[in-house]
Amino acid sequence: MQSPAESRKLRFNAFTVDLRTGEIHKHGLRLRVQDQPFRVLAFLLERPGDVVTREELRNRLWPADTFVDFDTGLNSAIKRLRDVLQDSAERPRYIETLPRRGYRFIGELDRRAPSSFEVPVEVENEGSDEEVPTALAARRHGRRLRLVLSLGLAAVVFAAAIFLSLAPPGTSRSFAAPIKSLAVLPLENLSGDPGQEYLADGMTEALIGRLSGIHDLRVSSRTSVMRFKQTQLSLPEIAKMLQVDAVVEGSVIRAGGRIRVHAQLIRGATDEHFWSEEYDREVQDILALESDVARSIAEKVAVTVTGQERTRLVAARRVSPEAYESYLKGKLGPQHNQAEIEERLANFADSINKDPAFAPAYVGLAKSYIQVQDISVGAPPAEIRPKAVSALRRALELDPELAEAHAYLAEMYQKQWKWAEAEAEFQRALGLKPNDATAHRGYADWLACQGRTEEALARAKRGRELDPVEYADIVAWHSLLARHYDEAVREYRSALALHPDSASVAWGLGFALIVVDQPAQAIPLLQTAVSTMKRSPGSLSMLATAYARAGNRSEALRLIDELQRRRQNGYVPAGAFIDPQLALGDYDQAFFWCDQAFQEQSAILQWIKVSPLFDPVRGDPRFKDLVRRVGLDSAP
Repeated sequence: MQSPAESRKLRFNAFTVDLRTGEIHKHGLRLRVQDQPFRVLAFLLERPGDVVTREELRNRLWPADTFVDFDTGLNSAIKRLRDVLQDSAERPRYIETLPRRGYRFIGELDRRAPSSFEVPVEVENEGSDEEVPTALAARRHGRRLRLVLSLGLAAVVFAAAIFLSLAPPGTSRSFAAPIKSLAVLPLENLSGDPGQEYLADGMTEALIGRLSGIHDLRVSSRTSVMRFKQTQLSLPEIAKMLQVDAVVEGSVIRAGGRIRVHAQLIRGATDEHFWSEEYDREVQDILALESDVARSIAEKVAVTVTGQERTRLVAARRVSPEAYESYLKGKLGPQHNQAEIEERLANFADSINKDPAFAPAYVGLAKSYIQVQDISVGAPPAEIRPKAVSALRRALELDPELAEAHAYLAEMYQKQWKWAEAEAEFQRALGLKPNDATAHRGYADWLACQGRTEEALARAKRGRELDPVEYADIVAWHSLLARHYDEAVREYRSALALHPDSASVAWGLGFALIVVDQPAQAIPLLQTAVSTMKRSPGSLSMLATAYARAGNRSEALRLIDELQRRRQNGYVPAGAFIDPQLALGDYDQAFFWCDQAFQEQSAILQWIKVSPLFDPVRGDPRFKDLVRRVGLDSAP
């Protein structure tokens, strides 16, 4: 007699469909299938041989208030289903299309539940799913083999039960390896509308953010997992590349005023599916939905969660759907130039206008202010930083346990040389979210500025473990500051191989080559950075430094003159003049610009204690006085 679980399994040809777990196996091997294609298959299998109309599929799987292009969504689901089954629309073996009517399952369905001890029949041609005829003797041999296997397995189970019953108290009774690391793969947008992609990406990032707050669980960052969006790689391959024990995958669909999320957990090494669940909430309860999914994942991986971590994990409030939509568009929108960042600013401001109590929108606003200055340097720090600090403080008033707000506020304090306040905020951020790569990077910078470069390097390596894509060059920078020059150059070259179009990585490698006295090799890299960064002051400054160190004084002065002319008509940071003048050996001019940079609170001065470019003037009384004024004289 079939068990309830077995009765939910259907078989046709070499395929077994488990309606309970949402899995398809072929010859005993699990196939990757997404949620919506599986639902279509399950519906067709309910009525084998019958025509299931497109209207019936719409009513069953795409509710009337779903904000999707139904035709596109269904066509996509059928195509993906055929890809999994290796079926063809022109010569169908399983899914037949009836033009303008619907679809029909035409395979030969075997409702017998496959035995858990059954050895799959081998096929001579792997590219074909046709069953191979079996002789009577082979059948008898198969029955004998299954009997032997059944008895052997029963003996193993009995022995295991005896062993566990005799095990001392506290001995683990689980044979599965513990899960200590996890990756949330990009959730699939099943709406059929590319305009809803931000919703799936936002849910992915939210789950990563919540799970990152668990100290005993390493969670891959969003930038690392986004490489695998729409990938054809298998889950074990992805898990190996990310070096994680388990993977979360799933889908998101918005249906009218509701959001439905399907999520499942898979062991990375074995591709074993061991949890699947669906969640459905109103849009204004999306934060509670994120909490539900994250809490379930934490419970299923059996990771240790402290009381405080659990409280943060389940924390949720209602948010205006319109405000959340504007927030996601701001958070996930492009940010490569000033125009794109200004659009992000407008989206965050719109989110705040629609829901003034939504704290994450203030963090997004602050981060965009910081980026405006970092990318375009279009305004002095005195104009931008107060806006960012104000937004961050407001965010923390609304949600004191918002780790991102603490991390960015620490960065602002550091640039204002409020060293103690910055450290306290970094530690608070890491206490709230111990696996946040941004906080680790920021604290590494703080440690380096204090002269604690080896500690900073160790912290940078931890940050890169958490986000090897976004922070590919973080170890290179801190190796440079720790005076491990060969390692720094090697790390920068590796980062550039990973990000060949990154101007910031090219800038960093150029800096490192200048330090190791190879300015001629640095010049082409920095010329590329100048072009990519549209002749930003920072890129022109480093190229001028390279020319000066290479002995090309005239080119260095030409670029310095360009910066001075631009400073007359707009904002150019005083810090842009320091490194070129140091490289030229004009120390009086270098200290003149240091004084100007001090008045502006230029970010370059935070590195004064450890930057190799200041080495020629470390014995100068003016340098020691500057270190004192910046507040780093008491640091080691």
